[in-house]
Amino acid sequence: MKKLVILSWMFLMYFDFIMKFRDLKALRNVLRRRLARSSSDLSAPSNEQLCRAMDYACVFYFKKVLCLQRSAATTVLLRRYGRDANMITGAQILPFRSHAWVEIQGSVVNDKPYMRDIYQVLDQC
Repeated sequence: MKKLVILSWMFLMYFDFIMKFRDLKALRNVLRRRLARSSSDLSAPSNEQLCRAMDYACVFYFKKVLCLQRSAATTVLLRRYGRDANMITGAQILPFRSHAWVEIQGSVVNDKPYMRDIYQVLDQC
C-alpha cells in the first residue's frame, strides 16, 4: 500500500504542475495519451485499493487537492494497473458548480455513485 500511496502522491504532483503551468487542453492531452496498460496480473490491486491509496495521498499532499487534479491522477493510476478508467467532468447550472470524477464502465469509482444525476456531463477522457 505504501508504494501505491507514493505513486499516487507523485501523480498528484504531476497534475498540480500541469494545472499550474499549462492549461486544461494540456491536461486532457495527457489523459488521452495515457491508455490503460494490458494487465493479467492476478495480484494487481483492486479498484478500491487504488482509490484508497489516492485518498491517502490527498491527505498527505502539501496543499488542498482539487477534484480535477485528483480525478486526473486517479484515472492515470487506474490505467497504469490495466483499468479502462475515464475522467468525467460535469456541471450543474443552478447554482453553478462543476465537478470531476472517475468512472470505469459507467460506474463511479472515486466519488458518490449518483454524480451523473447531479451534474450534466461535459466531457470525458
